[in-house]
Amino acid sequence: MRVLHVYKTYYPDTFGGIEQVIRQIALSTRQLGVDAKIFTVSRQGRQTPRIEQDGVPVLRAPVTIEIASNAMSLRAFGEFRQAAAWADIIQYHFPWPFGDLLHLAAAAGKPALATYHSDVVRQKALMHIYRPLMHRFLASMGAIVATSPNYAESSTILQRHRQRVTVIPIGVDEESFPTPSNTIRETWRERVGENFFLFVGVLRYYKGLHILLEAIRETGLSLVIVGAGPEEERLRQQAKAAGLHRVIFVGAVTDEDKMALIALARAMVFPSHLRSEAYGVTLVEAAMCGKPMISTEIGTGTSFVNLDRETGLVLPPDDVHALREALLWFARNDDAVAAMGMRARARFEERFTATRMAHEYIRLYKELAHSTLPSQAFQTVSASDTTRPFK
Repeated sequence: MRVLHVYKTYYPDTFGGIEQVIRQIALSTRQLGVDAKIFTVSRQGRQTPRIEQDGVPVLRAPVTIEIASNAMSLRAFGEFRQAAAWADIIQYHFPWPFGDLLHLAAAAGKPALATYHSDVVRQKALMHIYRPLMHRFLASMGAIVATSPNYAESSTILQRHRQRVTVIPIGVDEESFPTPSNTIRETWRERVGENFFLFVGVLRYYKGLHILLEAIRETGLSLVIVGAGPEEERLRQQAKAAGLHRVIFVGAVTDEDKMALIALARAMVFPSHLRSEAYGVTLVEAAMCGKPMISTEIGTGTSFVNLDRETGLVLPPDDVHALREALLWFARNDDAVAAMGMRARARFEERFTATRMAHEYIRLYKELAHSTLPSQAFQTVSASDTTRPFK
């Protein structure tokens, strides 16, 4: 079976959470006989229209213009039509408005599904223009995959298309991450110490890091921030002005470095305060490593991965006092924190492996390949229920 993944960006241009999800789906389903390609647009698309990442072909149309994070390409229509002809199934990764246009203009009628990563949150003014196209695109899908029951239940857009919605949680393949060498671990231990709180992710407006920096003031606790992004300079200035000498920004790091830092950390802290944070692959990686988590309740998949008082603590969003108290509680309760980490690992093994995710997608691909009808009907389940599709 041949599956074409479609999204606005991919490695090596960017290294965000959706790119990691696409990679994990492509690699894990390949082990079950799926031949995957990735179609994207790139500012390097004219010079290198085709590359390979992890043995997966990446087809890159050159970017013509980008408006409100929506990259577009005039050449993409013809190139996408050729790529779509190769595929048995097309898997769109939503949101990407230009991807909606590509489907309706060049691939309508081809069996397709959309993995729904997030509502459109920030571009509220442009949403009035985009809404008709969005609903037409979603209505044309054979299935819409929500990545958690929490998001399926809380998104008004998914509720409108509920008859097509199924839930497949994001999983990761432990073997796809390198084991850090002793040298790497010791290098990081000398640089940042150990038993610190850790954040990993792109430094974006919705990550709540300004709240975290305020919360950690005057606690004497250490925090390591891994990642780069548009908010980095502002956050560095905030930390400097507040005299946060135990907050260390290390920038973007390799996967080996990241695994070393997670191993040295006390817990993962993930203070995102807006619904733009739809899942949090970083939380899955923390659970994989047996680390407890601190996250917030924003009605998305973060509270599906991290269960309050079981695998960590779930706090109200944008609450400096609650976050400070949670950090101090984690610092003072070694046994309880260690137990949360063990439960996080057990939950990873039960719910969030790439193998489990791959089998769910294979089932859906086969279903779509043999039917043009909506594949599922929506039903409500609790966040603690099994990860079966909604039926």
